[in-house]
Amino acid sequence: MAIVTLTTDFGTQDGYVGAMKGVLLSRAPDATIVDLTHDVPGHDVVAAAFALAQSAPHFPDRTIHVVVVDPGVGGARKPIVVDDGRQLYVGPDNGVLTLAAASPYAGTWAIEAPGFLADAPSSTFHGRDIFAVCAGRLAAGAAPHEVGPAIEPAGALPLQGEHRRDGDSLYARVVHVDRFGNLITDVRAEELPSSPRFSARGERIEGLSETYESVPRGALLAYVGSGGTLEIAVREGSASRELDVARGDAIEIRGEIRGEIRGATRGAPGAESPS
Repeated sequence: MAIVTLTTDFGTQDGYVGAMKGVLLSRAPDATIVDLTHDVPGHDVVAAAFALAQSAPHFPDRTIHVVVVDPGVGGARKPIVVDDGRQLYVGPDNGVLTLAAASPYAGTWAIEAPGFLADAPSSTFHGRDIFAVCAGRLAAGAAPHEVGPAIEPAGALPLQGEHRRDGDSLYARVVHVDRFGNLITDVRAEELPSSPRFSARGERIEGLSETYESVPRGALLAYVGSGGTLEIAVREGSASRELDVARGDAIEIRGEIRGEIRGATRGAPGAESPS
């Protein structure tokens, strides 16, 4: 029995998610459908990519993950299927799949073959007319390479790129702000220096904490989060609000950094605000 997950920015007020499920189940009646989230902020590809990356690794092999956060729907970007050798991803080629799908890919295909999309797909609802149709066919047993020609994915997220170095400082990038106001960065635990010190908007944090209870209520702390990367929080508060830090902003890290950091380049970071 196939498992299909859905991640969208549709919310649940309208019938959009229901329409996708109807199309999918019409082609794979025995599929198990799991809603990852339908509360991604409208058109926010980065937030969708992060939500998918948090959840997808915990699903069984060959789960089919459908993502519809697609501000370019009907435009030049292609609808694609990505097979990373373990799981399948169905969605637009706009970067939304790049955090979850492990690269190098086992294959990427454009969804073009008859039967894997509606005969006359709407230019504004590819979630129903392309992605749900394709996912239903895959859940019913079709092979990924049957959906259309093999391609190289072109989409990239605006926050993907190199870490910055300036002297003894490494700059982590905030890639997500969760509902608690915690700042989740792109620096992995193994990249942190020994005895690290952190700085954001003039506020300093000495070292890493194990738990939120390691500091008093209202105090800042740095820790390695459940995703294995550096996070900054305020105990029982919002680090984003108190520090006035948003996605794309930098957190300075100082300490003894041995060797080269993944993707690090020299020079202080400029402002990085995704569109």
